[in-house]
Amino acid sequence: MTKLRILLIACAAFTLILSSCLTVETKTYTYEFTGKGSGKLIVKYYNIMSIVDSAGVTEVEDFDDLITNYVNGDRVNSSYPDALNIEKRLYEEDGVLCGELKMDYPTIAAARLFQAESKGPYTFYVSSVDGESYVESNGTYGGEICPIVVWPSKMKKLVVTTSVSRPSDDTYVSLLKEYVKWKRK
Repeated sequence: MTKLRILLIACAAFTLILSSCLTVETKTYTYEFTGKGSGKLIVKYYNIMSIVDSAGVTEVEDFDDLITNYVNGDRVNSSYPDALNIEKRLYEEDGVLCGELKMDYPTIAAARLFQAESKGPYTFYVSSVDGESYVESNGTYGGEICPIVVWPSKMKKLVVTTSVSRPSDDTYVSLLKEYVKWKRK
């Protein structure tokens, strides 16, 4: 192995160890068209959690990461670099911590949608790379072989919900308690 390769592997491992372990139960994307290819997108993050890991990252550190990098930082902007008027908020719903992003998009590509030749159906790719799996939508889902949601081009409101994590055991810790402490400050 070359020194560069060893250094890259070590850097990747170090980054993985120091990275936070934030996850959510579900994400709901709601697109509303206000013009030709432009509109508003709301992304709802339901049940924001920390994954308890062997690296010793705690829910306190994960909540700090959530506030620093997502709410007050620009991590969202890297996912939606062409979005405009981004608004972020955290709130409690059904006894869990939720988050919401609101943004305007000037093109469907800025909102992470696709439309062939600016006249075909709208499509949304359900990215297993991002750990998401399809739950439901007001469109048609292509299934595991073709994980896209398709909507007719005449629709003005598109909604899709994906599942990210299922909090089934003690490896997931809700960040609601940390949010309540933060809100009191």
